[in-house]
Amino acid sequence: MFNNEALDPVSIQSPWRRSQQSVQESKGCQTKAVQSAEAEVQTVSTTVSGTQTESKQQATAQLVPQNFHGPVLPGLEDFLQRVEDTVITQLVRNARSHAFDGFHVNWEDHSHLVSCHHHLQHPSAVERGLHVTGVSWSCTGAVIVCAYGRIDDGDWSTERSYVCTWNLHGRGLNPKQADVVIDVPTAVTALCCHPNQPALFAGGLYSGEVVVWDTSCAEAPMLVQSGMSADGHREPVYEVEWVPLQKKGEFGLLSACSGGRVLLWTLDSDQGRLVLNASYALVQQQVPQSNSSSFKARGSSTVGVTSMALSPWDSDTFLVGSEGGLLLRCSFSSMTPAAVPSEGQSVTPRAPAVFSFRLSSGPIHSIHCSPFHRNLFVCTGTDGLAHVHSLLQSNPLLSVRISESCVFEVQWSPTRPLVFAAATAQGEVQIYDLGRRSLRPAATIEQGGAGTAATCLAFNRQIPHLLAVGKSDATVGVWQLSTDLTEQNPRENSLLEQIANQVAG
Repeated sequence: MFNNEALDPVSIQSPWRRSQQSVQESKGCQTKAVQSAEAEVQTVSTTVSGTQTESKQQATAQLVPQNFHGPVLPGLEDFLQRVEDTVITQLVRNARSHAFDGFHVNWEDHSHLVSCHHHLQHPSAVERGLHVTGVSWSCTGAVIVCAYGRIDDGDWSTERSYVCTWNLHGRGLNPKQADVVIDVPTAVTALCCHPNQPALFAGGLYSGEVVVWDTSCAEAPMLVQSGMSADGHREPVYEVEWVPLQKKGEFGLLSACSGGRVLLWTLDSDQGRLVLNASYALVQQQVPQSNSSSFKARGSSTVGVTSMALSPWDSDTFLVGSEGGLLLRCSFSSMTPAAVPSEGQSVTPRAPAVFSFRLSSGPIHSIHCSPFHRNLFVCTGTDGLAHVHSLLQSNPLLSVRISESCVFEVQWSPTRPLVFAAATAQGEVQIYDLGRRSLRPAATIEQGGAGTAATCLAFNRQIPHLLAVGKSDATVGVWQLSTDLTEQNPRENSLLEQIANQVAG
């Protein structure tokens, strides 16, 4: 019923596979080539200048202004041409002349040369009627230190006083309230700020003690104190000065008292005391005599020192003035011992006076050495005169009448070689210029009522236009000086040299 039979194969192509192959394609892409180019540039600087002189006719025509629209006076152009050579010759001669060297026209009135900048006072000192006995500027020139005491007669040795400071550059400056007030158990008779450290200043007391204060220590401003000892001062200390020591950067303290002794101290901050380094005593029998001095030694009494000044030119020279009118040049080398004495060892006083100047008629209250000439200094006292001296001559080179009464202090200007200021008992501060034809004050400072004396003054070395003046009414005036009193004039040093080289009569 079934039979085997071989049949031919039958193939059927897939339409799906064929459709997939038909859509496959091969493609490719490529970016266009980047084009680049190089270029160079260079600048070229050129300058074109030219000059041309005018002809003589054109230059002459310029004598008449181009913008002059008025009628030209007849003969004016001819006149100007005739006198031109004569006028030019005279102008050249005037330019070479020295007839008016050093002369400057002052268009200001003398009353406008000074003006009050600050009026400082401590209320407690005003209420107690204390006097300003010393003013001193800090080494920065920003702080002024004021000492209180008394300059009149009477028993005021036990009266308490003050030392006050004001920072003039401070934001909260109050003229009637000091920044720092230090209570002192007795009157302060001398004051001097440290030359390098603005917070340190030294003072001399009526009791004979020497004190150094440090305002950076608000709780305990007293840094060191000399104390009362057999080798120390026993009379009021009228002068204190900072002295550079042989060890670089260190300073000692020189003090002078009315008992005729001058002492050199060194600071021992660790033990809080002043160590006596050297001492000398001025004895009348040991004072050198000058031909012009009528001073005669009487017994072996000492010379009471009332003023002292250090030479800024010679570290071995200092000057002292006495209550008897003696004016002496002294030498440190004659008083410095070979070695510093040990603790408990007394110091042998030396006699340092090497030269005496002409005797004054009364006590010498102030001496100041010129900062512009090594041989000149000025001194004042009860005779009312300012004596300009040379270290090489006994007689004064020049004497200027300052006041009919006492002159308490005198100082050279730190910027003008021929200018100095003097504080008088009449309450005036007279400022003199030795370069003027007349020896009349260049400016006068007057402030305060009748009977108010100007007791002290101090130029500000860092801010030359400021001058501090202490008064007997417990006030301190800070005055501003004009440029006429502070800026140096031409040939001023040569005029000072002429004064120094003249022979005293």
